Order: sequence, then C-alpha cells, then structure tokens
Amino acid sequence: MITSPIDDLRAVQRRTVGVLAAGQVLGGIAFGATVSLGALLAADLSGDDALSGLATASVTLGAAAFAIPLARFAAHRGRRMSLTAGNLLALVGIGVVITAAAVRFFPLLLVGIIMIGMGNAGNLQSRFAATDLAAPEHRGRDLSIVVWSTTVGGVTGPLLLPIGEEVGAVIGMPPLTGSYLFSLVAQAIALVLYVVALRPDPLLTAMSLAGSSSKSAVLGADIDRPVVARYAIFAVSGSHAVMASVMAMTPIHLKHMAHGGHGTTQEVTLLVGVTIAMHVAGMYGLSPLFGVLADRWGRIRVVLLGQVVLAASLATAIIAGHHPAGVMVALILLGLGWSAATVAGAALLTESSTVAMRPRRQGVSDSLMSLTAGLGAAGAGLVLSAFGYGGLGAIALVIVVAITALSPLGRITRSA
Repeated sequence: MITSPIDDLRAVQRRTVGVLAAGQVLGGIAFGATVSLGALLAADLSGDDALSGLATASVTLGAAAFAIPLARFAAHRGRRMSLTAGNLLALVGIGVVITAAAVRFFPLLLVGIIMIGMGNAGNLQSRFAATDLAAPEHRGRDLSIVVWSTTVGGVTGPLLLPIGEEVGAVIGMPPLTGSYLFSLVAQAIALVLYVVALRPDPLLTAMSLAGSSSKSAVLGADIDRPVVARYAIFAVSGSHAVMASVMAMTPIHLKHMAHGGHGTTQEVTLLVGVTIAMHVAGMYGLSPLFGVLADRWGRIRVVLLGQVVLAASLATAIIAGHHPAGVMVALILLGLGWSAATVAGAALLTESSTVAMRPRRQGVSDSLMSLTAGLGAAGAGLVLSAFGYGGLGAIALVIVVAITALSPLGRITRSA
C-alpha cells in the first residue's frame, strides 16, 4: 500500500505522542515523590519548617537553570538526546537525595533536589515535543495527551509514600526516602525508552520540513507573533508560580494540622500523600479536555478559564484552609487551573513562533516558569510563617489578577 508523505508524517506524530506519553508516566513517579517528600525532608534535615520551601525552590530553580541549555541542546541534537540528558541528571539527583538523608546534611539534599529539577526540565520539554509535528487543529490535543500521561505517575508517586517507607525501613534506608526507590527504577526505564523509541526525532524532522509544501499542508503556516508569544510565556510562568508557591507549603501546613502538629510520621505522610495525589490528579487528569477546548475555543480563552479556576482555589484556601478537606479542595482546583493555563499557554506559544524560534522561546518559557516558581516557593515559607495559609493564598491571587488583566484577547483574532 502506497502512503503519502502527509500520512507518513501523521504516523510519526502518533508514534511520537505515544512514546512521550509513556515517558511522562514514568517521569511522573519521580515528580510526585519529590513534591511530596521534598518539603518534609528539608524541614527534617534543617530543623526549621521555615526552610521547607527551599525544597520546591530547589527543584524549580534546577529546572530554570537547565531549561535554556537543554532547549539549545535540543535545537542542535534533537528532542531524543535532550530528554535522555534530563533523565540522566534526575537519576543522579535521586541518588544524591538519598545520600543526603543518610548523612543528614541539608545542603547536600538541596544539591540533589536541584539535579532532580534539572532533570524535570526534560519532562517539561516533552509537552513541546508533542507539538513539533502536530497539525494546528490537533496541537492542543496532542500536547494535552502528553501532559495527561503524567497523571499516572504523578498520582502513584505520592500514594506510594506509605509503602515506600515500609520498604525503605526493611532495607535500612533513611526515613522519608523509601519512595525514591520507585523513582530510580522509573527514571531508568524512561531513559531507555527515549533512547530506543523516539525515532525519528520530532524536532529535527520539523526543522528539516520547515518551508516545504508538505510541511505547510499538514503543520500549518510558519508564522511569528512575538506579542502573543510573550503573553503566553507570562501566563504560563505566572500560573506555575501560583501553583508551586501554594503547593510547596501545603505539606507543612497539613503537618501542623495533623493532631495539632503531634501526628505520627505515618499519619502525616498518609495525609500529605493523599492530598498531593489529588492535586496532581487535578494538574493532569483533565488536561485532554483543556487541550480540546483550546483547539476549539481558542488558546487565550482557555488560559483565562484557568485563571478563574485558580482564583476559586485561592479563595477556598483563604476561607477553608484551616481544615484538611478545605485544603484538599483548594489543591484540586489549583491543579485544574494550572492545567488549563499550561496546556493552552504552551500551545499558544508554539503556534505563535516559527519552527526556528520555537526551541529558544520554549526554553525561555520553561526557565522563567521554573525561576518564578522557585522564588515564590522560597518566599512561601516566610509568608506562611508570617501570615498563615490564607495569607499565602491572598498574595498569590495578585498574580492571577495580573494575568487576566494583561490578556490580549480583545486585540487578536479568535484563532489565537
């Protein structure tokens, strides 16, 4: 049977999305474990709850530092090599975190978490890899499928905390590190998957097709809209900063609520694990819906929908943040708002940039997203100590208002 070049390109895209989705399932396990355990480990090793936010700050700052170099690496060597490099860094980082817990050395813990963050820059890049060969009418959908796939690992990681602690205790691992065993295995499998299966490379293929008639027929025109691209970067980074700042302090806030701060390690890890698992489910579970809505309604409209949901989350944290159930509702809404803004914003950035400009702008977006989130998480501990969980939500609400107010929706065409 003879197939056309366009049909071949679509087949490559389907295979690429499948490989990226499988990799995100595996990478999500390490992400979920680090989010859940990082703050608790930081508080334990430092002896100061106010320093717990440095865990999330470290993972996001690591991603910020590596995002642009990784994007440049992808532009020269392709997505396959860049994703593999990210996995290698995450593997080493997990080993460093376990070592730091064993020797109880707080600075070494931050080094390990930074390396995991650098590896997470590769996971973030996966969503852009899903758009390299996507048709315009399916760009949001394909991106969202890869984002959604993180749900499996991201939810499983926190739920494995109690089991991980039991396994870790049996084999003599330091407290609060048992779940990293699962992360090590998952990251190793993801590394092999990218090396073997991500062929042909989607970004290198898109670059080779740039300007050709076959590319234009299936991937759309190669246009540049810098104003829209800048707004997309701002919306994504701002939404991520809101999410990361509130999420970073949630484990510590829940720890204080668990029996007045006197709950056992098992009780605290269970409460934190379930809450963060529900939050991660909110982050990724409905991303395909937001991807389809972004394709049909327009990217900016869905970005603004995300701001409405984020505002509802922060209002819940302000009003009902003194109760575990209220915190869980707030965290679920926080994840949903982040999902809508991130999926639509990433699709908006991709289609507002030429193929040649995409890696650079995507790297800048990921770097700013991680940097602002890292700074927010670092300051969130101080805000929590001074103003409480509700005060943290009120400050984060300012960013949501700014993203909404600066939207260029009324100044661009509906297709944006």
